[in-house]
This record gives sequence, structure tokens and C-alpha cells, in this order.
Amino acid sequence: MNSVSARRSGQEEFDSIIESQEDVTPVVLAAMAQTPNARLREIAASFVRHIHAFAREVKLTEDEYDTGIDLLNRIGQATNDRHNEGILFADAIGLSTLVCLLNNGNAGATETASALLGPFWRMNSPHTANGGSIVRSPTPGAELFVSCQVVDAAGKPVEGVEVDVWQSSPVGLYENQDDSQADMNLRGKFLTDAQGHLGFRSVKPAGYPVPTDGPVGDMLRAQSRHPYRPAHIHFLGFKPGFKTLITQVFVDDDQHLTSDAVFGVTRALIGDYRRHDSGTPPAPDVRAPWYTLDYTFVMEAGDAKLPVPPIK
Repeated sequence: MNSVSARRSGQEEFDSIIESQEDVTPVVLAAMAQTPNARLREIAASFVRHIHAFAREVKLTEDEYDTGIDLLNRIGQATNDRHNEGILFADAIGLSTLVCLLNNGNAGATETASALLGPFWRMNSPHTANGGSIVRSPTPGAELFVSCQVVDAAGKPVEGVEVDVWQSSPVGLYENQDDSQADMNLRGKFLTDAQGHLGFRSVKPAGYPVPTDGPVGDMLRAQSRHPYRPAHIHFLGFKPGFKTLITQVFVDDDQHLTSDAVFGVTRALIGDYRRHDSGTPPAPDVRAPWYTLDYTFVMEAGDAKLPVPPIK
């Protein structure tokens, strides 16, 4: 294959005439080699090498290529203000969890294990007083009382952490999926006190199927996979000077704990959702059984940066 031909107008031009399939990858890499941004150049080149190698390894047919392009198109078409199919796809192939663990201490080596953000976080959940309820419309289910503490890597309490909380209802739906729930039901934003504590009242969440009416659902069915996530509560901790913590705490008795459809369960994230059938309840209007959850989050020093909300 011919190489660089000439430099014109300050840019290198490459002979892109293809003689055989072996020529395609080096020609594409040569064309990208002058990308000014070094990180973009590195990522783009690696992506091309890997996806070309994938096509060669599986001997990708033209029909399979068309199916793959159609999948990408359908993922984009299925994404809107209330649903993000792109994030759901990344979750369902384990990419979200892999990137999370690559960037956050590999399941708790340096901090509380982070977890994927998921497709249901909203930016402006209502500020709620410590100990307050995030149940904002009638939501039948077992009462749950959550008590958390946020500490730093040395175990010292961290005051003033803004902790965003969101969860599904006991029927397995987030409020943006369910017209019977009030806006921002089962969502709240709390501030840790001088001891790093925060607490709130809710209902025990349920596991739920990820949306299966789009291309991700088609993929799961083709792979004979169930669509269920084990029950969990999401937490997002934010404070300047600390690396933003995005995590989930899973219900320890959920039947899908060991087969999460989006591979988000790590050992450190399994909580002790303790059932109480007797004793004095935390509030006078509570009847047995009720549940409690105590959990400690560790935040490490770093840059505080909020993620882009997947939905509005």
C-alpha cells in the first residue's frame, strides 16, 4: 500500500486507495493520525483497531452489519426526555459498570464502591430535611427508615455533602414512568450534618424489569436473558473538594441479586435491609413489619463534578 503522498495547505494527505481488506485499517488510522487532540487521537485509533479486529474475528456479514447499524439507529430513536436507551444499552452489556469500576477504585479498593448512574436520575429533586419523607404521593408498601453516614478516606465525618436519593416504588416503577405517582415521588436531596449523618423515611423498593419495548429488550430476548434488576436505592453524594460519589445500595434478599440484568451489583453494595416485626416503631403511625437500613459511604478527595442527567 502507498503511504503519505504530499502535504497540502498545512495538512498531510494520505493515499486512501484500497487494494485489499488488509489495507483498510492502516489507511483509516493514517487519516486520523493528524488529529490535534492527543486523547481524541488515542481513543479514535484504538476504537478503529478494535472494531475492525472484531469484524475480522467474527467474519461479519453484510446482513449482520446492517442489523448492527439498525440497532444503533433504533437506540437513538428510542431516546427522549423521559427515557435514555443509549445508557440502558451500555448498562445491559456491562460497559457502564466496567467504566465505573475502572475509574472508582475497582469495587471499593479506595472508597465506597461506586455504581452506574442508571437512566432515571433527575437533576432537581426537592430539598428535604434530615429525617423527612421522600414519599410524596400515596405509595403502599412496607415502611423503610434509612440512616446513613458519609466519611472521608480517614474515617472522619464529612459535613455538608449534598446527597441525592432516588428509588423505584414497590411496584417497580420510577415516578417518571408512572402517571399515578406525584412528580418527584421517592426522590429527595439531603445535606449531611456535622456528624456526616443523613436520614429519611421511604418505602422498601422493589426489583423491576428494565424497559424492554425497544432495541435493548430485543437484545435481551435474543440472548434468553431476563430483564430484572434487584431492588435498590440510588445515592449521589456531592461536595466541592471530594470526588462525586454515585452508587446504589441493594436489597439483600432480592431474588435477582446474583443475576442483575445490567451487572451493577458489587459485594460492597449489598445492604442490610433489616426487617422488624416487633418493638417500638420509629414513628407512631408505623405498623409492623417495617425495615431499617444503616449504611456508611466513603468519599475520597478529588474534583466535584455532577454527571449529565440522562432524563429531564
